[in-house]
Amino acid sequence: MILLLLSSVLILSVLAGWGKVMESFLGTLSGEVAGSILTGTMGLGMVWTVLSFFIPINIYVEIPFVITGIFFFFQKKIYEEINRFSKKDTLLIGGISLVILYCSSFHPYVLDHFGYYVPSIKWITEYGLVKGISNLDLTLGQMSVWHIFQAGFSGFSDPFLRINAVLLIAYTLYIFKSKTWIQLCFIPILLLFSQSPSPDLPVIVLSLILLNEILQENRNINLLFAFAVFVFSIKPTMIWLPLLVFLYSVFIVKPDYKNWVLGIGILILFFIKNIWTFGYPVFPVAAGDFGFSWKPNPEVLKISSQYAVQKTYDMQYTYEEIQNFSSVEAVKNWFTLQGVKSKINIFFIISLILFSIFAFIKKKKIISLICISILIKSAFILAFSAQYRFFIDVFFVIIFVLFIHLNKRNALIFFSLVSILVIGILSFPNFIREYIPSFRPGNFMAGIKKEQLYEPSTYHYNKFETFRTGNLKFNVSKDYPFNFDTPVPAISASYIIDDVNAGIFPQYVDPKNIKKGFIWKKLSPKEKKEAENVINNIKNTDK
Repeated sequence: MILLLLSSVLILSVLAGWGKVMESFLGTLSGEVAGSILTGTMGLGMVWTVLSFFIPINIYVEIPFVITGIFFFFQKKIYEEINRFSKKDTLLIGGISLVILYCSSFHPYVLDHFGYYVPSIKWITEYGLVKGISNLDLTLGQMSVWHIFQAGFSGFSDPFLRINAVLLIAYTLYIFKSKTWIQLCFIPILLLFSQSPSPDLPVIVLSLILLNEILQENRNINLLFAFAVFVFSIKPTMIWLPLLVFLYSVFIVKPDYKNWVLGIGILILFFIKNIWTFGYPVFPVAAGDFGFSWKPNPEVLKISSQYAVQKTYDMQYTYEEIQNFSSVEAVKNWFTLQGVKSKINIFFIISLILFSIFAFIKKKKIISLICISILIKSAFILAFSAQYRFFIDVFFVIIFVLFIHLNKRNALIFFSLVSILVIGILSFPNFIREYIPSFRPGNFMAGIKKEQLYEPSTYHYNKFETFRTGNLKFNVSKDYPFNFDTPVPAISASYIIDDVNAGIFPQYVDPKNIKKGFIWKKLSPKEKKEAENVINNIKNTDK
């Protein structure tokens, strides 16, 4: 926790310094120093994304950017802006920041941390963006901009990968400067995402900040649209946000096409990044086929698509059963899943209906545009893969709009009560395991450790086996399904099985230069035997 505090102070200073420089070109968000931090976040995220095509984003990139950011922080006297908070607000910000640091110091427990976040960051820090890496492990084809941003601070500034805690502190500064107190009520929920570099937290935080900027009639469309597309590039399920800014620009602010240039540039960069790593413009959708040789095998994509359909129903039905559902059964079964997921689904639909009625009654143009945007996003999610994690942001948006005038006192009371509950859950997870057993992440919470008061808790495993198939020498985690602590190149056992079932296997384009990437290749009889031996070895080890 102490190390996390020092790390946060350093990174916030660097981001504020870079942000102040970038604001001279892009304009500003409200929130003074908080706005600078957020602009710095977007700016460095985009710069490092461009650099990652050519070089690894490692400590040799981190050092000059950190030093320069600190220089700008003092040269532009940004520290003076921090002193503009009242003494009472300074104490409140300090207290909330301590809660954030405490909750962020727990062990990561989200499974994507081990199977997706950390492996992505390892690749980015060691090689940068690798062409066709989705052939090695399909999940890696996502390579979120947020993980590129995290990689840029993972050498010495944030080796514990707690960049989400830093963003939450910046969010707290923004809330107190903008005085939209309803946003304080969201922080306790977001604390559950703070132990990992989960993209869910930044897209929720940044979308709520942009939503507030729009409601406060910020007319800097150039900056707002760029930020909205940046959020979309972190997680494409946030399509409603650039759509909202676009509609806001067209129907409320006088449209000027020059204001969209920066955002369109970020969007093009996002498409290029995905094509480079995945072979298609938007992961994991196999649409926009330009015939690149490194695109994933169609059979592997088909398996992934079927898995996504099953995830819609919380893996409670087989793919064949789902395909045989009638339209009525499909809806009914989605509403009647076992566990907490069905309640979330029902609440989601009710929320959309109530918010639509609210927008109709209010007859305010901006609220109508917000409603249209989230309805379009919801329609896409329901059509493709109606998993609750893809529409959780909608709840925050609706609550924000409905309770935007909540006063400071009530917001602080709510924050305090829910924070105590979250701290209790993280510290003593048996509570949630007993009362909400269907909340699976609760099974992976480790509880409080005294060591975390000094440094954030992390896991170390580092048990793996090395195999070879064709020209690919690779590592597989031993007795564990994820490769968070396995040297690259590493493949998850589940993807090895999928590849062999499809009769293919990933191969180096050039075994002497990993940066040239991966393609898939049909297995020869000899290679098929090698791959089957790998699977047998893994299965025997698991036993």
